[in-house]
Amino acid sequence: MREDEPVEVVVVDDGSTDAVTIEALDGLRAEGVTVVRQDNAGQGAARNTGLRHTSAPYVFPLDSDDLLNPGTLGRLADVLDAEPEEVAVAWGDYTLFGDYDGVYRSPPAWLPWSLTYVDQYPVSSLIRRTALEAAGGWQWRVYEDWDLWLSFVDRGLRGVHVEVEVYRRRMHGPSRSLAGARARHGELYRGLIERHPRAFGTRRELRRQERPAQWRRVVYPVLFGHRAVIPFRVEAFMQRTMMRLGIRLSP
Repeated sequence: MREDEPVEVVVVDDGSTDAVTIEALDGLRAEGVTVVRQDNAGQGAARNTGLRHTSAPYVFPLDSDDLLNPGTLGRLADVLDAEPEEVAVAWGDYTLFGDYDGVYRSPPAWLPWSLTYVDQYPVSSLIRRTALEAAGGWQWRVYEDWDLWLSFVDRGLRGVHVEVEVYRRRMHGPSRSLAGARARHGELYRGLIERHPRAFGTRRELRRQERPAQWRRVVYPVLFGHRAVIPFRVEAFMQRTMMRLGIRLSP
């Protein structure tokens, strides 16, 4: 990782048992990188552990098989520095590699109404520490990022898009935990509604603020409100098609 400004790096080992992985982590520790080991507790808990072992004003979670592009953290931080405190997160686009290639074009604006139906924001975004701590960090073992964004909606916070490809995301078949989340989507979605009554209870006002296109007003409640489980291959095909057509998830 190459950045023009100092960066705190914390690697959280969420219960690894693979000998090669453990050896690699020991090598990082020997080089001076902070490595924290814990029993397996899921991505949200691992990120919270990383949060507790840092003090920087901004936090950027990066999954173990993703690759951060050089210089992008500084660009995101510069944008947040120029924004008021209620702007809690900055995100960009990202490149896909692995099972298929492409570029994911993130929403160019904060879309609070859309967030009550679907999570369109990159997992690896730069988050203001004060906002993250006020929300209690990542609280769910599944849908932890979506849950966090909705916590920001509850608090009247917002985010900003930056025109930069921030990182490279490895695409591969769904993990066991992801497959389980898809199978339980209806239950989990109801849980989000219960956890965020303010966001879901003010949908009409959020829609007025966001001003989504008419087709979204019709399609989102039908497609995403209580959606059925979409097979991974079908979802991957839909994403590739959108990228080839240059479709951006915008209002």
